[in-house]
Amino acid sequence: MRTYRTVPNKTPDIKIRDNKQGTRMLIDVPIPGDRNVIKKEAEIVKYKNLIIEIKRMWDVKAKIIPVIIGTTGTVSKSPRQYLNTIPGKHEIKELQKNSHIGQCTRTA
Repeated sequence: MRTYRTVPNKTPDIKIRDNKQGTRMLIDVPIPGDRNVIKKEAEIVKYKNLIIEIKRMWDVKAKIIPVIIGTTGTVSKSPRQYLNTIPGKHEIKELQKNSHIGQCTRTA
């Protein structure tokens, strides 16, 4: 994402820009080990400076949405809350299946 000043953090996996509503959504999709699912959800704070800079620079509403699914399909307690804010239709079962398939193909 382009900003006036350098903001040190990782790039989000998916960026959704809605010019009509004046919003930006940054979607982070990590696939950690099952023990680290809750820990990864707490790490969304690392995008705070980027969100502030986007709001300041583009004069839009911006938010980070974590979609965290463990390697064997484990999800945190609040995935539905985050998925409802993303436009479109999303099923947790499909996301779990895709993350599991993705992990299998990486190790093969």
